[in-house]
Amino acid sequence: MKPLDGKVAIVTGGARGIGRAICVAMAEAGAQVAVADLSRADAGEVAQAIGGIAVEMDVTDFSNIAAGVAEVERTLGGVDILVNNAGIFNMASIDKITPEDYRRQYDVNVGGTLFACQAVVASMIRRGGGSIINFSSQAGRRGEPNIAVYCSTKAAVISVTQSLALELANDNIRVNAIAPGVIDTPMWDVVDAQFATYENKPLGQKKREVGQAVPLGRMGDPRDVADPVVFLASDAARYITAQTLNVDGGNWMN
Repeated sequence: MKPLDGKVAIVTGGARGIGRAICVAMAEAGAQVAVADLSRADAGEVAQAIGGIAVEMDVTDFSNIAAGVAEVERTLGGVDILVNNAGIFNMASIDKITPEDYRRQYDVNVGGTLFACQAVVASMIRRGGGSIINFSSQAGRRGEPNIAVYCSTKAAVISVTQSLALELANDNIRVNAIAPGVIDTPMWDVVDAQFATYENKPLGQKKREVGQAVPLGRMGDPRDVADPVVFLASDAARYITAQTLNVDGGNWMN
């Protein structure tokens, strides 16, 4: 028997990077996976590869989140697992932060997490409980220069996780978070380019530096994050809730 046999999982931002790796790992663990992303076509490519379904979902639009969850309920019967992986990153020094960028990062990283949780709770209660895994970051554990908005959104995700875990414990819904370190995905090429501008470094240098600085000596692979997500979603983690698990090669110590 596989650890997620009989479970239905929604993974937001599931079409690429860490989200795609999570979808693959969950399908391998036996779950029926709904790949949720802004583009149904992109989500469909992953869904076809793993035998799941594709759901178009904009996590900044509550009605769109609710419609996506309802589609999963109609198609797969309910929701047992939610992985709030969708997120965005932007750098800006204090003199360059704009209200628009501030709102966008909070709408996706915090609002998207909170309202996706809200949308699945009723389904999880009907099914006797569930597991929610939110995505913070090592940037949510500490401040970093020129990333005030992003760091604060990821710190907020940790707080949301703790609060919802306590609120939903009596409903047998566990809520935890993952705080990845530097993970080698296409998004890190975007991050590297922004660091190149702010730190006056050649393209690729920041990426090499952060990988070399990790105690385990390398950047993480998306699967390094996906496997702990499967663990937190499974009954092996049945007595774990309100926690944020660092998956960062030793960068941060609790």
